[in-house]
Amino acid sequence: MASPPTATRKRRILLLMGPEDVSEWLPMLGGEVDVHRVATFPEAQAALREQTFDAVLCPGAELQPLTSAAGRGQARMILDGIAQGVCVVDCQGRLTWSNTALNSYAPEVIETIRAACVELTPQISAAPPQATASCSIKVGQQSFDLTASGLRNSAGELDRVVGLVHDTTSLARMREKLDAIDAAGRELVALDVDATAHLEVPERLQLLEDNLIRYCRELLNFTHFSVRVLDPQTGRLDAVLAGGFSEPANGVAIYARPEGNGISGYVAATGQSYICPDIAQDPLYLPGLECARSSLTVPLRLNERVVGVFNVESDEPAAFTEEDRQVAEIFARYIAVALQLLRLLVVERSETTGQLAADVRAELAEPLNEIVAEATRLLQESPGGDECGRRLHAIIGQVDRVREILQAMTAPPAIRGLGPAAAAETKPALHGKRVLVADDEEIIRETIADVLSKAGAMPVMARDGEEAVAMVAAQHFDLVLSDIKMPHKNGYEVFAATKQARPQCPVILITGFGYDPDHSIVRASREGLAGVLFKPFKVEQLLELIEKAVQAPTVGDPA
Repeated sequence: MASPPTATRKRRILLLMGPEDVSEWLPMLGGEVDVHRVATFPEAQAALREQTFDAVLCPGAELQPLTSAAGRGQARMILDGIAQGVCVVDCQGRLTWSNTALNSYAPEVIETIRAACVELTPQISAAPPQATASCSIKVGQQSFDLTASGLRNSAGELDRVVGLVHDTTSLARMREKLDAIDAAGRELVALDVDATAHLEVPERLQLLEDNLIRYCRELLNFTHFSVRVLDPQTGRLDAVLAGGFSEPANGVAIYARPEGNGISGYVAATGQSYICPDIAQDPLYLPGLECARSSLTVPLRLNERVVGVFNVESDEPAAFTEEDRQVAEIFARYIAVALQLLRLLVVERSETTGQLAADVRAELAEPLNEIVAEATRLLQESPGGDECGRRLHAIIGQVDRVREILQAMTAPPAIRGLGPAAAAETKPALHGKRVLVADDEEIIRETIADVLSKAGAMPVMARDGEEAVAMVAAQHFDLVLSDIKMPHKNGYEVFAATKQARPQCPVILITGFGYDPDHSIVRASREGLAGVLFKPFKVEQLLELIEKAVQAPTVGDPA
């Protein structure tokens, strides 16, 4: 009730006295005083509820009741200052008091809480004096937990019900998002061999993209998003999957650098997630979604290496929370694992694929462990009890499914790889066809050219991506065979240059399994890629794919 004075503040005195002159008392208090004088006991009670005083002067007969009133007032002040809602409901169901936190809720919420206290009253009345009763309440998009206890009179009869209300809306949202992550992760990693064996490479890639778009939009409410994969040689972040972004936005050149390359470049360079509540106030932001107001960007990780970024944008300001960041980080790990799994699933079986599969399984072991570690950390931090725990354990369970898939892929049948001694018979479909062969490995480039020459084609060789782009701009080709991993310009850039110069010229991309092909293959597949060939491959595979590409029905080349 009393507080110590300061050097600059007068002592505040509450004086409950009649008309007597008390001027001779005041000098005894020392220093300057500010006297608040009241004439009646109710006035003194009201003053104590509303103000703070250093001392109270009153007749001795009034001291005990006034002290009790001050104590009750102090208790109400404490209850009024806590973050949880508190209310008192009498046995007639009337709300007789509520604190500031409860009063901040909408009227329909307060009424629902009052009604819930009334419903719990019989249960509290029949229980022992110290017992409590609880229930969950949902009003619109808001969720609450109510714990009620009773206040009894001197005869032991229930007099009032006190309700303590916890706002669990954010926790409920977190539970929903964990459910979404559980479902999305299950789908993204369920690209098993049996389900995809009948699909061509572009169809498998489309399946991944469709699943990603569906779960981002329908479950996580991430309507506008993009996945950019890091090219380890150039440091460039290429957009491979996107939903809601325009092609110009996807085509913006971004590099993994902390400055001058937007938020995505910063996240890729630092490995730190980034919430941008207002893009207009953030100098890092580069134009993406035309109507964007806020964004969330998290890294894609494999073995603690940043291999790309997952970016989400919203047309609402401050649309993303720390909960969204946690969810997006877990989901981004699933995306990285799914892309890596897809590499394994689309590869053609060869005599070395078994070892490669085992290598990839070993490479995926750490990121899978990271998903488990992240979910485990959330288990330790989450206040959600059994519900959140169940959902997080379900996420952890998906890791076992991924490991089962990888285990099933490590025993491929042996097949013969590419060799320079392999002879090829003349193929009528290839007779006279000009084929550009772009590969920076001389042995591969010359071996393929030799096979094509024996089949009746006219191969032209390019030593790197830049040379290949220059050739397709200046010469006519019936087909382009390009390695993905080349100096200066990669396979996707060769593909894009070919489509610009010769829209009807088919392009086949070649890649070694050890190089991450997804950012080139996914983009090119959506834009008309004729096929993908994985090293090592058989001569028969090479010729079969080339024949299929050059015989595909096309509209005449306008150039």
